[in-house]
Amino acid sequence: MNEKTIAGYCVKCNDQGFMEDLNEWNEDIAKELAKEESIELTEKHWTVLKYLQDQCKEGVDITMRKVGKSGIVDIKEFYQLFPKAPLKTASKLAGIPKPVSCI
Repeated sequence: MNEKTIAGYCVKCNDQGFMEDLNEWNEDIAKELAKEESIELTEKHWTVLKYLQDQCKEGVDITMRKVGKSGIVDIKEFYQLFPKAPLKTASKLAGIPKPVSCI
């Protein structure tokens, strides 16, 4: 485990940059991480990030298929919101561990 400063906050991250403790996450961190990915967060992005956080808190394994069937976004829209590796990128921005289904 490493410590990394993101948006002025020192957070615990794994070797791939995924946060280890969701309680350390905040919107400033998400905005900074989104900026690094060249993503400007919209209300739809925030809705997806909240959904991922809620699923993580409930201990649900997150997959592309589940996100696509969530009723929040379909797969095509998910790719439009997070063009490069949508599930991996969205999870990182949401402050949750990298989903097992991600390579």
